[in-house]
Amino acid sequence: MSTPDAIYAVDGPVATLTFDRPAARNAMTWAMYDALLEACDAVDADPALKVLVLRGAGDRAFVAGTDISQFQDLRTPDDALGYESRLDRVIDRLERVEAATIAQVQGVAVGGGCVMAIACDLRICGPGARFGIPVARTLGNCLSAANCARLLDLVGPARLKDLMFTGRLLDAPEALAAGLATRVVDADGLHDAVAETAAAIAANAPLTIHATKEIVRRVQSERRPDPTLAHDLIVECYTSDDFRNAVDAFVARRAPAWTGR
Repeated sequence: MSTPDAIYAVDGPVATLTFDRPAARNAMTWAMYDALLEACDAVDADPALKVLVLRGAGDRAFVAGTDISQFQDLRTPDDALGYESRLDRVIDRLERVEAATIAQVQGVAVGGGCVMAIACDLRICGPGARFGIPVARTLGNCLSAANCARLLDLVGPARLKDLMFTGRLLDAPEALAAGLATRVVDADGLHDAVAETAAAIAANAPLTIHATKEIVRRVQSERRPDPTLAHDLIVECYTSDDFRNAVDAFVARRAPAWTGR
């Protein structure tokens, strides 16, 4: 299940998936998303595994979203809905892993990386962690209804709108205050803090942990909207001239010029 860019390892009751594209700030390719799905399946298939840790290689990023080069051929409503539906399936699978999940975050967790982190049970962060969905200033696309609901559960409507409207990122202290980060520790102690938390979880009653996790998931899922609720808005954003031009601008390393069309 490991790929050159996503490395799966097991140490006792803890599995770790490392996203390993540091030169691209660990931006996700579809092969990396597939490796995440395979890791989820592997953890669920092994009752000895109690915790799944997701981390990014290096200290610049947890995951800097989806690799934008994969958007260059996105043109039609089916392309737009297909991308968001595929991402929704990955995030839903991560949320349903029976073991406890920990995002070990140092550097940016933005776009799809932020969504992956908030789908984990805990987010243990170094001081350089930053969270956000900066699409209003980068690509001009939007979140799916399910992922918007996940972020809404954590930070509330006003802060969600602040993040989405401005495209700003929350630094580690603000993320902790907002409920996005579970803990913030010194950079030198991040690995040990995650390992200690994972060991504490693995030593506790597995039925209690599973029941708590599943009850929370079920309560939240009852509040989740119909997946088609935002399809018209997803299509409007992803098939716009603004989106296509912004993708080209991103690849060319220049600022996008917004027209509202």
